[in-house]
Amino acid sequence: MSEYLSVDASGRASSSDVHTLSAQPTPSSKSTLQQQREAALRKPQYLKREPLVFFIMRLNLKAVLLLLTVAVMVITLGIYMRCAAFSFSPDFVRQLSRRQAFETLSSSAAGQDLASTPLQDIECAINQEYSIHCKRDENANEVYVPFSFLRQYFDVSGAVTTGGSSNDAAKFNWMHSNAKVNLPKGKYDPRGVFMYFENYNVEVRDRVKCISAAEGVPVSTQWEKHGYFYPTQIAQFALAHYSKNLTEQTPRIHILEDADGNQMDWNTPKTSNMTRIWHHKFNTSIVQFETTIGYESAISIQLNQTQDLVLSVDLLLVTNSSSLMVTVLNRDTKHSYNLHYLAAELLLSVQESNIYYGLGAGSLNKWRHITRDLHIDLQKGIVMGDKRSPLKVRRSDLEVLSIAFLGIGFYDNITLSTSDHLAHFYDAAEWFVHNQDIKTGGWTNPVRRSLNGFAELRPGWISAMGQGHAISVLARAYWHSGGDTRYLKAASLGLQPYRIYSRDGGVLAQFMDKYYWYEEYPTTPASYVLNGFIYSLLGLYDLNSTAPGKIAREAGKLFAQGMHSLKKMLLLYDTGSGTSYDLRHLSLGVAPNLARWDYHATHVNQLLLLATIDSDPLIAQTAERWKGYMFGKRAKHN
Repeated sequence: MSEYLSVDASGRASSSDVHTLSAQPTPSSKSTLQQQREAALRKPQYLKREPLVFFIMRLNLKAVLLLLTVAVMVITLGIYMRCAAFSFSPDFVRQLSRRQAFETLSSSAAGQDLASTPLQDIECAINQEYSIHCKRDENANEVYVPFSFLRQYFDVSGAVTTGGSSNDAAKFNWMHSNAKVNLPKGKYDPRGVFMYFENYNVEVRDRVKCISAAEGVPVSTQWEKHGYFYPTQIAQFALAHYSKNLTEQTPRIHILEDADGNQMDWNTPKTSNMTRIWHHKFNTSIVQFETTIGYESAISIQLNQTQDLVLSVDLLLVTNSSSLMVTVLNRDTKHSYNLHYLAAELLLSVQESNIYYGLGAGSLNKWRHITRDLHIDLQKGIVMGDKRSPLKVRRSDLEVLSIAFLGIGFYDNITLSTSDHLAHFYDAAEWFVHNQDIKTGGWTNPVRRSLNGFAELRPGWISAMGQGHAISVLARAYWHSGGDTRYLKAASLGLQPYRIYSRDGGVLAQFMDKYYWYEEYPTTPASYVLNGFIYSLLGLYDLNSTAPGKIAREAGKLFAQGMHSLKKMLLLYDTGSGTSYDLRHLSLGVAPNLARWDYHATHVNQLLLLATIDSDPLIAQTAERWKGYMFGKRAKHN
């Protein structure tokens, strides 16, 4: 039986089968509309009561829906937190916190600027040993230390810079190191660019006196002011030009005279003769000249070359009075110079505006291919003439005015070009072929060398770094020349000092009677210089990769022996904030010889290169840690 609830206007309800409520009379004062409303309110309403089971089901559905909603919210929140933790690393959060703190401090300082008091003088006591003058800001509770002191104290550098616009604010750039890390562009190729040497300009170094006109290689003044041939420097000169040849654009070459298709209108005085003749041996035409004594009788051509400053010529001089002269104008100072190339035993001499280079007495009656960078020859001559305040000449300011020949001789194939890197490279390769000690296989250093705490090295010592560099040059010359065995033979003979102990005239040392090391400086006791050792390894790797058969195996064995020692000893050079140049602190029991930042960068660059040919993680990980030291990172303390 259905049950109904009767609800009256007051909200009271009674239960009955059927209830009827009579309408109450309404006051006559009420309007008809109000009467209708009240009647509707008094009218009984009947609601059908639902079964209990449906009521319970409705409650359960609401509970389930509520639980599902809560579960979705919890899962969503959990996923969000995981994504946030993944997206924002602790390092990022710390950096963000630092930035917020810096911005807060900056805004606070900016607000204080208006009301800040002038900085006060204060004495800074440095480790209770000495004092320096500092400044103090009482409001900010800060003390300002002069950077001139910090530069020396922490071995850092810095400079104030401004942007290109006058509205740009000045900025102070703080740098722990000015040295550059050169990331490898791929796996090291023994036939390709040598490390990052395409950036080297050996000939412009102050310790290079000049480029010898007789040999075509640099003359060093690093340890002897009169100048000498330093094998390591000569090899770097060669490797730099070889690398530039691979990385720079093809040079522009201006052919002036080849006695065949390219002929110039030479100015020939009446007392002089110039003829083009056929050379049967060379199967080509050449130019023969003969003049009287005096520059007014020289055979010459007038030029206006401003960018092509590398002169190349095939030359044969017959008499001691014969010479080649090039006149160069400095357009900035309007001053002209005469560069003379003579058949004489002369390195470099200067007399006012005349700069003399000797081709060597042995150059008489012999064909010589001469390649000269006129800018370098002029700059070195100016330095020789005025060592106190030499004028730095910009390459772009120079102009070749004329080329002249004097005396008796022959010439051919005169060109001016922007560069001739391969000619410089092969000049150096030939020097190594002709200046090797046949008995020892080494390229000796003809000067004394003193390292603090070690016995002095007497003239004639051999450097493993010089050997490695020379082998790198010769291996490339052997490959590039198409297999000239002269280069291969010299490179193979250059392995001999690697097997001879330093005390016996070689470069081999042994650390703790266990690990073999190739010494840049064969000192007593051993010094274990790191960068020179790694360069010696690269020479071995280059020869192992380019030489045939037995020579390759021998070089490979020496390379593997050295790499084993490097991996065992590498961390001995780690100071936690930089590297040691050598291991004298172990050999001599003295303070470490810390590597300057440029040498430290060399260590990093060398390891990065080795990491491309050796997959041992020790090499790459050490390189990355050492690279961090250049940006102020330090090893953790206990």
